[in-house]
Amino acid sequence: MRNLLLTLSYCGKNLHGWQIQDNALTVQEVFQNALYQIIHERPDIKGCSRTDSGVHANMYCVSMKIAHPITEDHLMMAMNRYLSDDVAVTDVRQVPDDFHARYSCKGKEYVYKVWNSRVRNPFLQDLALHYRYEMDIDKMNREAQAFVGTHDFTSFCTLDKREKGDFTRTVKYFNIKREGDLVTFTVAADGFLYNMVRIMVGTLLAMNNGRIEFGTLPRIIEGENRKLAGPTAPSCGLYLNKVFYQ
Repeated sequence: MRNLLLTLSYCGKNLHGWQIQDNALTVQEVFQNALYQIIHERPDIKGCSRTDSGVHANMYCVSMKIAHPITEDHLMMAMNRYLSDDVAVTDVRQVPDDFHARYSCKGKEYVYKVWNSRVRNPFLQDLALHYRYEMDIDKMNREAQAFVGTHDFTSFCTLDKREKGDFTRTVKYFNIKREGDLVTFTVAADGFLYNMVRIMVGTLLAMNNGRIEFGTLPRIIEGENRKLAGPTAPSCGLYLNKVFYQ
């Protein structure tokens, strides 16, 4: 038996998140079906994270133990033959037996993309949020630094059965950058709550629009109340960008 780590990238606009569902096509189902075509086994697959419908990944990690003798390189090439055009395997490597794609993870980085123009970009349809209004990048960047550090992020979490117990997370950095009309929000943390990044972005955009006052982010965090924060930004702009294991 070998424990393998596979790195994927995928466009989520035609998929309903990672985890298998009874009534919708997901990344996990596409992955498992392709794998079965190659090794004729259905091993226990460990994904590094849940991603929601419409969310994308530049780097998504899966670990699994298989007895099949196929080499890592041949497995990568075969997977890319059988996978749909929405999903690609970018790397396969053997890892220690105790490695787990989710529980060995030390942190993640997410990117949220905003197309900031009066005119939509048809090439970014379902790949970025189209936001027509002027954006004060410097002001939002300064405000976003309140996220950095260790806080209870209850105000930035959609509460459901996924989230139980401690809502404390440590945000390592949060920055906003403009390149032409494309604005990217980049945030890294030791872990993320359900919809946490999308609510962070939605809150900053609500501040930019004047619906929430700049300078109130520390108070919103301390309030530990979802109603204090802004709306949840649409899933189309969100990308799991990096997964950290060291």
